[in-house]
Amino acid sequence: MAVWDDLVGQDRVAAQLTAAARDADALVTAASEAADASAGEPMAASASASSASSSRMTHAWLFTGPPGSGRATAARAFAAALQCVSPDRALGGAPGCGFCDGCHTALVGTHADVEVVRTDMLSIGVKETRDLVRRAQLSPAGGRWQVIVMEDADRLTEGAGNVLLKAVEEPAPRTVWLLCAPSLEDVLPTIRSRCRLLTLSTPSVDAVADVLVRRDGIDPELAASAARATQGHIGRARRLATDERARARRAAVLKLPLRVDDVGGCLKAAQELIDAAAEDAKQLAEEVDAKETEELRAALGAAAGTGGRLPRGTAGAMKELQDRQKRRATRTQRDSLDLALTELTGFYRDVLALQLGSQVALANTDVRDALERIASGSKAERTLRRIEAITACRQALDSNVAPLLAVEAMTMALRAG
Repeated sequence: MAVWDDLVGQDRVAAQLTAAARDADALVTAASEAADASAGEPMAASASASSASSSRMTHAWLFTGPPGSGRATAARAFAAALQCVSPDRALGGAPGCGFCDGCHTALVGTHADVEVVRTDMLSIGVKETRDLVRRAQLSPAGGRWQVIVMEDADRLTEGAGNVLLKAVEEPAPRTVWLLCAPSLEDVLPTIRSRCRLLTLSTPSVDAVADVLVRRDGIDPELAASAARATQGHIGRARRLATDERARARRAAVLKLPLRVDDVGGCLKAAQELIDAAAEDAKQLAEEVDAKETEELRAALGAAAGTGGRLPRGTAGAMKELQDRQKRRATRTQRDSLDLALTELTGFYRDVLALQLGSQVALANTDVRDALERIASGSKAERTLRRIEAITACRQALDSNVAPLLAVEAMTMALRAG
């Protein structure tokens, strides 16, 4: 199994990264041979710089693409290929075998020279970024490259982005930054101008269904339904196919367009969306917060499970954890709301397709009766205004408008349309 096997529908990107990994391997090998021959670092650096001038490898990459396209998957696969130590490389094989110690440990997250950064908070701050920059200045501990994978580069605060800029401008010789973001506009212009851009596209519904069947053992009919409902979003399709709660939540969201006939229905539907998002955040907290708290208490010296007093001077660490858990709950609620709004947008796009007589395959065929009812009871212009209302709600949430207020305004607009 090659490292690219989980990268669905991105053959062009995989080919480009494979070529870059091959050149990266040649750079490290040339530098190592030059160092052995000269027994001096300056000569090794000179050889490496000479080889780099015509290389398809570079020190900073920016992976962009719509949600579900596999940005982070591509970055992690590339990180594994850069650490590949398969003997087949010497025989002309491409790095990224998927089996060697370098590939395996990079993919499972235990490689000492691959740091994967993802956040369950609303943003990545200056402190965390400075810690990463310090790490990036180190030489590889045992691997071929020091690789930093930042899955949420779009969540960098402005200050954190400025901290990262200097590291990208003046990288250590064998450090590689792999940044992931939905689009170019989500990254500071000064950073993106110093990165090599890779743009991923949404994989086809058939490709996503195939990987769910082949890799996750999902029933083909369920896999096809989940892939179609999520329109090629791999992560959401997998969750929909494997999580009964996710399917129930989606079913509830898709009933909303039939429940906004009057003001009371609009307000009730808005409150239920907010409550469902809060429940998602609560479920995550129940699964994660208690474990984190107990682990920290144990690390600080409190007896496990006693609920006893913490040692003197450790209250600040516990307060910091509680604050982080609150911020994570806020992001979970925002993400859950955004997913619901995405599904509503998909519903009205299907309505629009029916109204315009489009031959595009519908995403929500399981609620076709509702689609046809809405489509026959309104015109395309009204459907477009409804889609605009959902977009406005998402923008309001991004601007920190009170969630209930934003969603109530949207449901009222869906009614008035």
